[in-house]
Amino acid sequence: MAKEKIVLAYSGGLDTSVILTWLKENYDCEVIAVCCDAGQGEDYAAVEKKAYATGASKAYILDIKEEFITEFIWPTLKAGAIYENDYLLGTSMARPLMAQKLVDIAEAEGAYIIAHGCTGKGNDQVRFETTIKALNPAIKIIAPWRTWDLTSREDCIEYAKAHNIPIAQTTEKIYSRDENIWHISHEGGNLESPWNEHKDDIHVLSLPIEKAPDQATYVEIDFEEGIPVAVNGEKMDAITLLTTLNKLGSANGVGTIDIIENRLVGMKSRGVYETPGGTILYKAHGALEKLILDRDTMQYKNIVAQKYSQLVYDGLWFTPLREAIAAFVDVTQELVTGTVRMKLYKGNAVSVASKSPNSLYSEEFATFSKDEVYNQSDAEGFINLFSLPLKIRAIQKQSKQGGAQENEALERKILKGGDFIR
Repeated sequence: MAKEKIVLAYSGGLDTSVILTWLKENYDCEVIAVCCDAGQGEDYAAVEKKAYATGASKAYILDIKEEFITEFIWPTLKAGAIYENDYLLGTSMARPLMAQKLVDIAEAEGAYIIAHGCTGKGNDQVRFETTIKALNPAIKIIAPWRTWDLTSREDCIEYAKAHNIPIAQTTEKIYSRDENIWHISHEGGNLESPWNEHKDDIHVLSLPIEKAPDQATYVEIDFEEGIPVAVNGEKMDAITLLTTLNKLGSANGVGTIDIIENRLVGMKSRGVYETPGGTILYKAHGALEKLILDRDTMQYKNIVAQKYSQLVYDGLWFTPLREAIAAFVDVTQELVTGTVRMKLYKGNAVSVASKSPNSLYSEEFATFSKDEVYNQSDAEGFINLFSLPLKIRAIQKQSKQGGAQENEALERKILKGGDFIR
């Protein structure tokens, strides 16, 4: 009789290396390791070798970088979605795509169990499992962190040593990190006390601000329908473009945040996130929208951006609401084409210039110098109509304070000055 197959979300790190061995010990199964390359910069030949050495019957290394950028990052960027005004959703966007790939492999391999290394305290367990259930509800899920006897990463380190599993973590330096082409996150260790300032040696993608150069760097980014397509006039594919901006942002200390966030599971957590290129893109995209979108569209888009960010953070990518908001966003982006010049300096990314063939900004109308297109006297009638509800309210308020004849005289006196009322 063939053994049950379990598809494991595998990174080659501490947790998933321990889980692979643990699954072999506790289930009569084959373990198929699936590692998604979202831009972590790992030695994937070594990851594959380690998977087999740890007991995997098969190992997949999937390059998902381009799909991650074009199908997940760009839609989220166009939406302007930022969770709690800080977090640019680097891990949140990647998990649904990774879960989708796990389901694809499970279906191809005839497997009906998927295992992952997410803890019972984190958001990622929800993101993985919600996606799996949305795509194939017949698949069962094993989450060892919710069932096994190991209660900490220190326990995992001891387990790995006992089973001769090579690992990079130590009990002294025990940050939990997640990296992809968009960002890297850091949690755990000395960050668990919000009173501890994070140390400079935590930085992986970006320089500490103090070490950034003393002169500014300028970069121009071209957008077409809300999507970045060129840097400094040079057309680039998605991977090259983001990699280029990551290098520029990193060199100038751009994109590091240290935040307390509200996790989906109900607790607060602290994390340090480095998103150098992504920070530049969000600032540039926002500046271009201000040049092009009308006020009502911008205001409503800001409302849906907040909801979009929560859906992505909560792992609800494959949902009707997320897709509906994305459709609305796509309509708003049809004219978001143009160029933004960004100034990068000591951790800051500031828009200093922008242009677009679809700009609603008119220098003729906005100028403080003499113009031939704007009649300033038109403003009086507009102000009278705009303030009419306030004027009526004031009349009513004053009327309550006097007698009938006095109020009637007061009302006539007030209204007499408004020729727009008949």
